[in-house]
Amino acid sequence: MNAPFFPNPTPVAYEGPESKNPLAFRYYDKNRVVLGKTMQEHMRFAVCYWHSFTWPGGDPFGGETFERPWMHGSDPMELARQKADVAFDLFKILDVPFYTFHDRDIAPEGSSLAESNRNVRAIAEIFARKQEETGLKLLWGTANLFSNRRFMAGAATNPDPDVFAYAAGQVKNALDVTRELGGENYVLWGGREGYETLLNTNLKSEIEQAGRFLSMVVDYKHRTGFKGAILIEPKPKEPTKHQYDFDVQTVYGFLKAFGLEKEVQVNIEQNHAILAGHSFEHELAMASALGIFGSVDLNRGDDRLGWDTDQFGMNVAELTLAMLEIIKAGGFTTGGFNFDAKIRRQSLDPDDLIVAHVGSMDAVARALLNAEAAIKDGTVDSFVKDRYAGWRTPFGQSILKGEKTLEDMAAYVEGGDINPQPKSGRQEYLETVLNRFL
Repeated sequence: MNAPFFPNPTPVAYEGPESKNPLAFRYYDKNRVVLGKTMQEHMRFAVCYWHSFTWPGGDPFGGETFERPWMHGSDPMELARQKADVAFDLFKILDVPFYTFHDRDIAPEGSSLAESNRNVRAIAEIFARKQEETGLKLLWGTANLFSNRRFMAGAATNPDPDVFAYAAGQVKNALDVTRELGGENYVLWGGREGYETLLNTNLKSEIEQAGRFLSMVVDYKHRTGFKGAILIEPKPKEPTKHQYDFDVQTVYGFLKAFGLEKEVQVNIEQNHAILAGHSFEHELAMASALGIFGSVDLNRGDDRLGWDTDQFGMNVAELTLAMLEIIKAGGFTTGGFNFDAKIRRQSLDPDDLIVAHVGSMDAVARALLNAEAAIKDGTVDSFVKDRYAGWRTPFGQSILKGEKTLEDMAAYVEGGDINPQPKSGRQEYLETVLNRFL
């Protein structure tokens, strides 16, 4: 490239709520303390490599619309190096603390796994230097086990063990690179781990294969000293009809079946929650309740469309409900908000990529401030606490501890002439209370 892709590389600054500058933060002030932590510590924002620098703007009915200089040329590795330069320019402009990548986003696939892995390592060396220069960190890495046609019937769940082995070799390299770059998590995204028809599928075999694959990854993590979390991203319906990692509860059941519920957490995406028929906050709350909340891919889907639209998260009301659940879960530890989001294919200018991230970062910041106000008010929390007060009494606790039998329950009700009456859940009242803070 003869000229910088971003014509104005100045880092985005906080200008306050009155600003009308689309290239400035109005609510995200990274050093502002909210509920005992800075906004930056709460959010742990990361920019993803794939949608931002690899997606060309195409859709099923039309080709690319974006003019990305690093996408066209005769030397794939030189283009990959150009892409790395532009990516880190954007990271610095947005002043985010983290980034994320798939191996196939950062480097071209070679004629063999060995060549592909060498390509990834060559670009990772550039990343290491740039991390040292900028102070940026890697939130997580992952392997793309879905784009190449060899994975058309899955990776870990493929009927061919050679494909399983190939995927394992690819994951080993991606996990090694993630560890060497100081990554705080490693994500397993089962893009094609599912099936289309039972006529050609052995369900029992594929589930056992998936469990063996994940167990191998966890074992390798411990043997190599990787300190980060292993994450699975729940993904329903798309692209296969029946995904094995459909939602948080499905993933938890899978982890329990293979004794991995203490080893693996989930990376939750709003768009996937919608495709599974849930809300974003439901999946977050469920992950917290099951003890497997890890990280978040920050985007939004369209309720009327049955695929990933991966739009930037701009719905402040929805994000407020999500932020309340994240705070109740204790906040992020190794995870964060990763912008797994695409600008629309009609958003052609380089600045559109900056504006999209800035707008979504501001939306999350507003959601955090809304959540802070609701928590400090305490009305909703107090109502829920009072609603379940009976379970904190000695009688309620004795039930949960397994100290009471079915006969004890019958004797308690009959002997004490217990006749419980329903109490209002007051949903509309609570929704009205929450609206005060939006």
